[in-house]
Amino acid sequence: MADEPADLYSLADMPELDVIEGAAKEFNRAADQARRADRGKRAARKILDRLPAGLYGAWSVERIPSGRQTADLDEIRAMYKRLGLGPVPMKTSAPTLKVKRVQVDAAPALVDAELSALAGVR
Repeated sequence: MADEPADLYSLADMPELDVIEGAAKEFNRAADQARRADRGKRAARKILDRLPAGLYGAWSVERIPSGRQTADLDEIRAMYKRLGLGPVPMKTSAPTLKVKRVQVDAAPALVDAELSALAGVR
């Protein structure tokens, strides 16, 4: 289990249970939608990545350089080794938030109501 972040709700600031459940439900729905979208993008890229740049019907396919940069860890490791600096210092990524629905025992009043309905008692 990862360490908890420092800025968690205090007991006094804790949202109502229905607000928390609503947020968890929305998070789960959005995460599922994002997974479906990622699968669709990967399937489309299998075709589009192999196309030469150009016009294809109403669609233009081109490749443009990214403005983002990332550290070249292979080069940094080689430099550290060459200079005898030991291993490259690394830090862990932020923990991943996982939200899943769990089965909760039904409340006794709901069980009584269901049993009464099954027995034909109102």
